[in-house]
Amino acid sequence: MPIHLRFQASDSDIIEMVRHGNEHGLEILYRSCRAPVTAYLKRNGGSDDDADDLLQEAVVVAWEQIRTERFRGESSLQTYIVAVVKNLWFRRLAQRKREKPGLLEPDTIADGELSALELLIEDEQTTAVARVMETLGDPCRTLLLLYYYEERSMKQIAEQMGYANADTVKAKKYQCRKILQRRLEALENRVP
Repeated sequence: MPIHLRFQASDSDIIEMVRHGNEHGLEILYRSCRAPVTAYLKRNGGSDDDADDLLQEAVVVAWEQIRTERFRGESSLQTYIVAVVKNLWFRRLAQRKREKPGLLEPDTIADGELSALELLIEDEQTTAVARVMETLGDPCRTLLLLYYYEERSMKQIAEQMGYANADTVKAKKYQCRKILQRRLEALENRVP
């Protein structure tokens, strides 16, 4: 495939290339995601090296998901890669915080970082939210993921999900958030 055509491949083209072991699909995916991944990491305290490392890891994750038929295609490949990078970056930052000397003390850290206990509580809360999100079902699950996780605007969500306008999405998001909140509270009340 000529170079100028490779970068115009659609997600379905890239998925097919990866399924058939064609490494050009990975190259296209890597190059198309480099700018948004680098921009995200620089906004969140990362470097170009962090971007390269995490993008490589994310592309490997995508490759494994596609090859094993576990990639669900609920979002674009670029959105998926950026989401994986966000998760990897969050874990890397949490690991760095845990490795700092004196972090095991339950007192608040002087520079405003979370203590080990606070990190553990935050990690448990994140896991609980992820579990409850899986039970939400559509359209709530998709809407909340698009808004909070993929950071889409109300207008973008309306277009993608077929809602009349951004105000409709805003109202639906409010309803979905309330459902999520009630389920989280119910889960919290069940835990001794």
